[in-house]
Amino acid sequence: QVKLVESGGGLVQAGGSLRLSCSASGTTPILHYMGWHRQAPGNRRELVAEIDNGGRTNYASSVKGRFTISRDNAKNTVNLTMNSLQFEDTAVYYCKAKYYRLGLWYDYWGQGTRVTVSS
Repeated sequence: QVKLVESGGGLVQAGGSLRLSCSASGTTPILHYMGWHRQAPGNRRELVAEIDNGGRTNYASSVKGRFTISRDNAKNTVNLTMNSLQFEDTAVYYCKAKYYRLGLWYDYWGQGTRVTVSS
């Protein structure tokens, strides 16, 4: 079982920066993907950024150039550095990890950390 714990959310003014961190613990297999999703009130949960265990990244178009995802495979941690934050980035941010084994993908989610950007 994989447990994900996020930290680093909070309140920031528009134009500011925040750094989210997520740590995976428990019986952790090779986590093929780690990443961040977010959900704003009334909206569906959406992908923000993800990174595979080879370092390849994928970003939502709305955050490209502003957010940077990184991971430490040895420590099973993933970070999201968010710069030039906008009011529209306000959401609960969820860490996600997934691994592939015997033909199946397994997904794990953290409990979420709230990011509030004041305009």
